[in-house]
Amino acid sequence: MKEIVAVLGPGSWGTALSMVLDENQHEVRLWGVDSKQIAEINTEHTNKNYLPETQLSDGIVGYTDLEKAITGATYILFVVPTKAIRSVAKQVAALLDGKTKPVLIHASKGLEQETHKRISVIIEEEISSDLHDGLVVLSGPSHAEEVAKKDITTITAASGTDEIAKKVQKLFINHYFRVYTNSDVIGVELGAALKNIIAVGAGALHGLGYGDNAKAALMTRGLAEISRLGVAFGADPLTFIGLSGVGDLIVTGTSIHSRNWRAGNLLGKKVPLAEVLESMGMVVEGVQTTKAAYELAQQKGIEMPITEAIYRVLYEDADIDEVIRDLMMRDRKAE
Repeated sequence: MKEIVAVLGPGSWGTALSMVLDENQHEVRLWGVDSKQIAEINTEHTNKNYLPETQLSDGIVGYTDLEKAITGATYILFVVPTKAIRSVAKQVAALLDGKTKPVLIHASKGLEQETHKRISVIIEEEISSDLHDGLVVLSGPSHAEEVAKKDITTITAASGTDEIAKKVQKLFINHYFRVYTNSDVIGVELGAALKNIIAVGAGALHGLGYGDNAKAALMTRGLAEISRLGVAFGADPLTFIGLSGVGDLIVTGTSIHSRNWRAGNLLGKKVPLAEVLESMGMVVEGVQTTKAAYELAQQKGIEMPITEAIYRVLYEDADIDEVIRDLMMRDRKAE
């Protein structure tokens, strides 16, 4: 069955997901606020700033008018940066009439600054349940560049309602893009957000010249931290050894496609943070998420030494070599 899907956010991930939906013969409306970018999508069928080597189908139609993009849509997919989720959700809520109730999906990864809320919580706060037919989190190990090339990818559709998760699974699944369902929304969202912190650290180790031993240590102990914080908020610990946990951590913490890894790599080469962020051209969610996770850990009394170390480098201008020495010389303990 052909569905109408409004994809909000024409960045690399929003564009790649639009390509999957178009491949599956759905009507895809890709909304953004940059009129030049949208014009490029509609006339040249490219999005060179985000996926420079990708040719888009003319079935992917760009919109700058949010009302036109979501009118009649059976699914609305949020793929905007975390800091924009609340404002975009408010705009969507003002335009929904409660008659056509779309399924809401989000594929963003992060925690809101100040409130430290998960993205699904933000959307549910801004869009009343009587205006939509359920909310699903779409997450997992997935570089947009590889999805755009139809490389094999597996991700998770998480929802408190199994029926809605299965609808989204069916919407996206095809021969190169496999979707599993999951009921642990908290675990899936926290795994997706927190692994970006560890990816920054992994990139920093590479930039400093450390080898595979150090990176494996960081990612393994980083996953332990992610699990501790997630379980404290009600997540299932098994979620963190799945696609949205260790899977996403591997792909984000080891690849040049990861903007968090690239940012960390530059930090390891002693490039100042302001210059790193300016050079990236896209949001580095791990930087803001580090602050949110550090503050949450302090509130909950959760031990997260790697997160704390990265926080010190990002927000207290601590020397990265000294921070690593401090981590390695912590009190001896059992694994």
